[in-house]
Amino acid sequence: MSQQAAGSLSRYADLVRLLLRYGRSDLVTGSGLGDVELGTPAGAEGDPATAESFAADLERMGPTWVKLGQLLSTRHDLLPPAYTEALARLQDHVEPFDGDLAVAIVEEELGARLRHLFEEFECTPVAAASLGQVHRARTRSGKEVVVKVQRPGVRETVAGDMEVLARLAATADRHTELGRRFGAADLLEQFRRSLTGELDYVQEARNLQLFGELTAGDEHLFVPQPLPDYTTGRVLTMERVSGRKVTDIGELGMLSVDGEAISEELFRAYLRMILDEGVLHADPHPGNMMLTDDGRLALIDLGMVATVPRRVQNHVVKLLLAISDGDGEEAARVLAEMGHPLEDHDAARFRDDVSHLVSAAVAAGGDLDAGSIMVELSRLSGAHGLRPPPEMAMIGKALLNLDQATMHLHPGFSPSEAVRRNVDQILRGGLRTEPGSVMAAAMEAKEFAAQLPRRANRLLDALGDGELTLRVNAFDEERLLRVAQHLATRLVVGLVLSAIIIGAALTMRVESSVTLFGYPAVSMVFFLLAAVGGLVLVGSVVVTDRRDARRRTERPGGGLR
Repeated sequence: MSQQAAGSLSRYADLVRLLLRYGRSDLVTGSGLGDVELGTPAGAEGDPATAESFAADLERMGPTWVKLGQLLSTRHDLLPPAYTEALARLQDHVEPFDGDLAVAIVEEELGARLRHLFEEFECTPVAAASLGQVHRARTRSGKEVVVKVQRPGVRETVAGDMEVLARLAATADRHTELGRRFGAADLLEQFRRSLTGELDYVQEARNLQLFGELTAGDEHLFVPQPLPDYTTGRVLTMERVSGRKVTDIGELGMLSVDGEAISEELFRAYLRMILDEGVLHADPHPGNMMLTDDGRLALIDLGMVATVPRRVQNHVVKLLLAISDGDGEEAARVLAEMGHPLEDHDAARFRDDVSHLVSAAVAAGGDLDAGSIMVELSRLSGAHGLRPPPEMAMIGKALLNLDQATMHLHPGFSPSEAVRRNVDQILRGGLRTEPGSVMAAAMEAKEFAAQLPRRANRLLDALGDGELTLRVNAFDEERLLRVAQHLATRLVVGLVLSAIIIGAALTMRVESSVTLFGYPAVSMVFFLLAAVGGLVLVGSVVVTDRRDARRRTERPGGGLR
């Protein structure tokens, strides 16, 4: 057995153990494992000890599962509170790998000995994450930097894990209600894209440059810039930020920080990025933010960045405006346009529940944040047979993490009120048009205006001459009647032939002076008639079906002439 095959079997074994210990019975049976007694009772799903054990098992299974746990820590619509709280610790607490191995990776990637690259390099990492770890260093020119080194073999591990998850997601979509409603394969594809981008440190360097440009006009925000000459796909070198993580600062320490101004600026910047620029920092949790010594907020981890299509941007703009106005009917309509309705979609109940949620959100004011609203709307969509788009889950996750960060910076900050204060910016995002789209619309309008008189004349001429024809793909009653007639004829002939055969068989025992091949002649004649009739029926069926198929193929298409 090859090493790759052994690794795949090990992943499947770990996954089966995880499902047997924590999974729901419909997921286990839907995966083809049969009726299995689960080791954990259903009531333990909200138990903190069980949730901590689940988080520890994900951490043991490797970086892909840690990242998946980070994603699930914000899915309050899918997991009980005990699980989301336990999974939240996976944001920071990951064991580092050996510093000498990190040095070897840096030298291999940058193509030089460490002493030629850096004047100083600390082998002991200052932080470790699921995909890499960070070391302090100083370049030969004296610039203080941090070097992010990717864990060895992590790309191969992630590729194998994603293959297993893809098969599980496909099975969940086919056989489980949860997968069918929320689209497990679509959510996994969105997760795969963001994780693939996070594994490419060159792409993360581009993200740092992009977000640096987008926040250049914000007084309280700072994005450290990369050093391109010291960056490869597995090594990222960027400016060192002097300060403390937001999560390390207590309430007393926050008194010396203008948390209200930082929170307002951060929230406004993210709205601008999502609605104007179409980029989304999918993981803006407090652990990825630092307060610098000069009172600014630094964004230090921009590996998980996704793009937001213009169609989704427009829907999010409409949705935020509807929530801000307390218009539940409009919010339900926008969600219906965003999602994919399933067979059991209940539009009336969905509209009522969304209206109730939006009314409660407006009444709650600052008590209900934007991220929670988006997550709850996603849950309602799935519950009522309306599969939400995968981008909505990413935006909800980002806003929920952003809400947690702003609440830590300034406990009195109200995301819902911030949305109302930034209605003008939201409107600008919804009304902004790209020069290319304006040019395309102008060309289409020109073509429409040029072709309209000729097309109108052709339409009126055809109408006046009685030659106007319309092709409508509707119910073909004539074909249905013809098929029914063929079926009835064949059924009657088949019954008659069956009766002849039965009659011939019954007369075989009757003594007769006239025989054929040693059997009564009457019986043999009836058998021959039945055989000939059967052959004629088969031939008729073949000829008729071929003729009908040829007619359907050669049938001229109607249309507007």
